[in-house]
Amino acid sequence: MKSLLELWRVLSVELGSIVGVNTTLDYNYVKRRFEHEGDSFLTITLPSFGKELEGALAAGFFDRFSSLKSFRGPKGSSLPTFLSGFSSRVFDSKSGVLLKDPDPQAIFAIRQLTLLFKKIDSECSKERTDRAVLGYLRTEREVADFSELWRSWVLVGDTRVQPYTQLTSREKPLRLDLFAFERISLLLFGDLFAKLSEEIYEHKLLPKHGPGATADRLRGNAKFYQREWTTRLEEIFPYGEYCLPSFRFSSESLFEEVDFLSPERERPVRVITVPKTLETPRIIAVEPTCMQYMQQAISVRLVELLEGDSVLKKLIGFTDQIPNQDLAREGSLDGNLATLDLSEASDRVSNEHVRSLTHTFPWLSEGIDACRSRRAHVPPHFGYPDGIVELEKFASMGSALTFPVEAMVFLTIIALAFEELRGHRFKSRKEIQRELEGVIVYGDDIIVPTHIAVSVMEHLDLYGFRINASKSFWTGLFRESCGKEYFAGVDVSITRVRRNLPKSRNDVLEIISLVSLRNRLYEAGLWQGAKFLEDYLGQYFPLRLFPAILPTSPILGRISFLRRAGFQHGDEWCEQTHSPLVKGYVVSSKSPVSPIDGKEALMKWFLKKGDKPFEKDHLERSGRPDAVYIKLRKASPF
Repeated sequence: MKSLLELWRVLSVELGSIVGVNTTLDYNYVKRRFEHEGDSFLTITLPSFGKELEGALAAGFFDRFSSLKSFRGPKGSSLPTFLSGFSSRVFDSKSGVLLKDPDPQAIFAIRQLTLLFKKIDSECSKERTDRAVLGYLRTEREVADFSELWRSWVLVGDTRVQPYTQLTSREKPLRLDLFAFERISLLLFGDLFAKLSEEIYEHKLLPKHGPGATADRLRGNAKFYQREWTTRLEEIFPYGEYCLPSFRFSSESLFEEVDFLSPERERPVRVITVPKTLETPRIIAVEPTCMQYMQQAISVRLVELLEGDSVLKKLIGFTDQIPNQDLAREGSLDGNLATLDLSEASDRVSNEHVRSLTHTFPWLSEGIDACRSRRAHVPPHFGYPDGIVELEKFASMGSALTFPVEAMVFLTIIALAFEELRGHRFKSRKEIQRELEGVIVYGDDIIVPTHIAVSVMEHLDLYGFRINASKSFWTGLFRESCGKEYFAGVDVSITRVRRNLPKSRNDVLEIISLVSLRNRLYEAGLWQGAKFLEDYLGQYFPLRLFPAILPTSPILGRISFLRRAGFQHGDEWCEQTHSPLVKGYVVSSKSPVSPIDGKEALMKWFLKKGDKPFEKDHLERSGRPDAVYIKLRKASPF
């Protein structure tokens, strides 16, 4: 981390020169704290300062006593001494109140210097990992409680009513209303669900295998040799229809090889952790091959239908984050749009939510349920017999259906909040589209008009979800959505370090990450930081083998705005493309050996999508590479 500390120093000097601030004392302070506290100061403590700044921008004042007790300020000042040269250009030093015209460059500088190392890819301690798994299990218990509540409806007249209410800031308390949830979801998605349900009934869906890990540890082409299928899947998605190229290949001996698992024998998902931040890892669930295979079949078609719908494509996004980012910028200009983020969003979608969403369409409802894993395996030391947890949630992150399904649930709840505000029911989807102007849902990144934000948050909470207050903004002029942050219309998005700097030429992933970091700093205008990384890379490679390139080049090189990338006198020319060639390092990898033949190879061909050809030797090698390396050769700089 010492090299990264030097990078922090270089960036602090550069940002100080941009804003007009001397940062020598700030660096000395960071150095002392780092020597005393270690990596956690850079990766956990400093980011808490940055998040406090964002909260202060939303609140309109800086309260250094709220969560920054370790950052002290001089007597009579409301601002910590650390980075006060920047913060005093944003907040009044004495009162801590946001200035009438705060400096966006100072806001950017504080965010860049405090959040630089927040998401570095590093192993969490066992204590923090165990705490994350316990959080996952606690959330599961809360979802189970909510599901029990959801199932306890009583019939009053012609309306199903739940006795559960939630006290809010309004005079009239909110009431959980399953009937309204089902009615709104039918209005929004009825036509789409009818189409998808018909395609499931007629066995028209096209499944596919993903590139990731599976609970049964099949990799690459081996996934086409799957000999596990559940009886629940067989009822809706017959093995012969979805795993054989034609019934010509079916035989009694083949079906004797297939293990059709009854519900009590189904393979559970494997709960694992992957790096997110050093403070806490991300919890995901690795699905069995057969479940993931059919989840992809429904998910791909569901997303196609949602993005092809004239109304829904303006309200839900899956592949393009730019609409969310544009609305976040717009919201930061006048404050009329709020950006909301949910905590543990995927883990809090109850299976009851999804059943109510699709209950009118039995084939779709049963098809989604058939490819939903009902159990999870966690390490046994968490107190569960055999480490098996019965799941009430619909699915954890790792299921191919999680992302589209949660977006539909959130949009339904948002529409309920709008309907409650207007005082009468929606009659058509066009009416919903007109009323929901300014609303867009991208996973758990939600944008709504500010005047409805509090009501939306109350409804989301009522239906079992939790707002991430530190990443939700509906006051002030700071907005954040889909990886972009804005203040008063100015982009204050930052560049983050993802990996430690390499210590030798053999640290290939670190070298690739360093080159990417250098180029992102360069594009952000932090050229001294980019130069520091170039010099660091020069310890291992001659910089002449690190040529200027365009972002589309396969070469690990320097993105440059100053001259035509890589076009130098004496360069060789490619005979096929008639473009120059320069020497540099190119990332290379080989998929693991995974031979496939016979009906399984034919099935792979039938499931091929898109107009791109198969990779070379795809019948011999497949799957994510075990290793990545860099190779010196000549390639196009463009």
